[in-house]
Amino acid sequence: MIAGLYEAHLPVKELERSIVFYEELGLECAFRNERVAFFWIKHGKSWLGLWKAGQAGLPYHPSIRHVAFRVEQENIDKAQDWLKERGIEVRSAFGVAGADQPLVLDNHSHAHAAIYFEDPDGNSLELIAPLRFDMETMNGTMSYKDWQHLYQTETKK
Repeated sequence: MIAGLYEAHLPVKELERSIVFYEELGLECAFRNERVAFFWIKHGKSWLGLWKAGQAGLPYHPSIRHVAFRVEQENIDKAQDWLKERGIEVRSAFGVAGADQPLVLDNHSHAHAAIYFEDPDGNSLELIAPLRFDMETMNGTMSYKDWQHLYQTETKK
């Protein structure tokens, strides 16, 4: 029945500033008025709504102010430079400094590489690439480079 995520919504203080930010990420504005803008994540399949709201200053919690954008594994290595080209700083997450990302979280039995940053209103954004869905075990959160080294060593045995 469920085929994927169609939409997510975030509160923003200054809609125009946020529109520029999300366009810099390569998202296409599908609709806008004085209080809301919708951006296609994947045209006709999923979008992100940005709402001008006084609640944009709510303390961060992943259940209300977080969106993860899926990227392909071959692009996760380029994510740090891609964000830097847009003037976006990668933030620390799960004890891993921004400079050391992407990281791989210990989510048994799934492995995903991720890199974390924020929009102008402090909403948490993530670029995430699925790696494997059959991991027996991992030794905690690690850098993507360490994960690649361990995985390549594992597959050569």
